[in-house]
Amino acid sequence: MANHPSAEKRNRQRIVRARRNRSALSALRTAVKQARQAIAAGGAEAARERVGQASRALAKAAQKGAIRPQTAARTTSRIQKALHKLGSAQ
Repeated sequence: MANHPSAEKRNRQRIVRARRNRSALSALRTAVKQARQAIAAGGAEAARERVGQASRALAKAAQKGAIRPQTAARTTSRIQKALHKLGSAQ
C-alpha cells in the first residue's frame, strides 16, 4: 500500500492506464482476429477492409503506448503479406 501522497497518485494513474490499455488491447486483438478470419475465408474485398481496420488499430495502439511499435509493425506486415498472397492467388 502506498504511504505517500505521490505514491498514492501514481497508483491511481497506474489503474487508469491499465484499464485504458486493457480496453485498447481487447479491441486490437478483435480487429486482428477478424482480419485473419477474413483472409482465411478468401473474400479479397472484405479481407482488404478488415486488414485496413486492423492496421489502423495497431498503429493507434502503438502510438498510445499500449503495444510496442515494432510489435505493431510486425503484425501489420504479417497480415498485409497474407492479404497480398490472397490477392495473387486469385
